[in-house]
Amino acid sequence: MRILDANRNLTPSFGFKATTPASRIKESGVSHMKSNSQISLSHASWMGIVLLMLTLPLPALAALGGDISSVQEDKAQMKGTLKTTENDAYTVHEITAAGNTIVKEYVSPAGKVFAITWHGQFIPNMQQLLGTYFDQYAQAAKEQRESHPGRHPLNIQQSGLVVQSGGHMRSYMGRAYAPDMVPQGVNVDALQ
Repeated sequence: MRILDANRNLTPSFGFKATTPASRIKESGVSHMKSNSQISLSHASWMGIVLLMLTLPLPALAALGGDISSVQEDKAQMKGTLKTTENDAYTVHEITAAGNTIVKEYVSPAGKVFAITWHGQFIPNMQQLLGTYFDQYAQAAKEQRESHPGRHPLNIQQSGLVVQSGGHMRSYMGRAYAPDMVPQGVNVDALQ
């Protein structure tokens, strides 16, 4: 009992809070719980952000096999800048979005998107990029994951579709093309 009385006699000038040993333990426990709660929330928030980045891809892009009519709309949705480069065999529509994510749409003289490449901090929305080829891609990607578990670059080589994708967080790259739509004389290995 003398210890309790001594604690009550401390003067505020020393900066001590007059508490009983039991309340100190309780306060310490509460502080400790708050600290752990903040750490868990911080970790949960970080994981949530990562998952959100992976599930909320970039806005719609011109689909593989589709026409060029959506390029301006893509630029607006991505709030990006558009640079167009023409050569004899194809036209490249390069859209640079926030975070320097760059998507290039390769358009044949017939006006069809025959290849798409990307690199940057985010993986684009593959369903939008691949359009009618998406189901074929999804099935092939699933089969590759099941036959080769673990993390490794995606490499789909089929007669009607080629998709190669890899990288790591904040640095992704890849390309997809329809081999039967590639214009004569175009080297797809040069598309980046």
